[in-house]
Amino acid sequence: MIHLYTWSTPNGRKVSILLEELGLAYEVHAVNLSQQEQFSPAFLAISPNNRIPALVDEQADGSPLSVFESGAILTYLAERHGRFLDADGSGRFKALEWLHWQMGGLGPMVGQVAYFEKLAKEKSDVASRRFILESDRLFGVMEKRLTLVPFLAGDDYSIADMACYPWIVTAQTFLQDTLAEKLADKPALLAWAERLSQRPAVQRGMAVPKID
Repeated sequence: MIHLYTWSTPNGRKVSILLEELGLAYEVHAVNLSQQEQFSPAFLAISPNNRIPALVDEQADGSPLSVFESGAILTYLAERHGRFLDADGSGRFKALEWLHWQMGGLGPMVGQVAYFEKLAKEKSDVASRRFILESDRLFGVMEKRLTLVPFLAGDDYSIADMACYPWIVTAQTFLQDTLAEKLADKPALLAWAERLSQRPAVQRGMAVPKID
């Protein structure tokens, strides 16, 4: 059995999307960030950086394996099950290139917009402006890429698309008052997001975890 430790954030939903696309059975363990559950000793034993998501695969090479960091989890699952990441060649490295681009750029920048615009008790116009502009620049990078190819790695849907999609949804919804207008003039990006939104596995993955 696979155990997924997650919460309703873009980073968490990357992994549930891939698990749904792979059609794997998995058990969801909700880690409520608002209640500081990410600091519990049991969770820290799996994810020492106190961040979701984390995964435990009980049948990895005959013994349980825990993996933290969303990019590492996506790569592990894709390689283990032979889908959504080429085994070799240029397609593999394009997917990894855009996966790392998301982890180092898109996620952190949109995340900073969320913090300064929605969560911080002390507002900073300088910080908000900086991260909104950088998010817009990164949206432009995606737009240029997606005018050339249907998916970020090229012709095939991959873990790179799964990694980026929840962040674009966050820009369209939770941050719509600050970032939605930045997406309005990027038709290739919006068309890509719409295509992904129609995938049943993406819809299911975006609903994990179920929160009462």
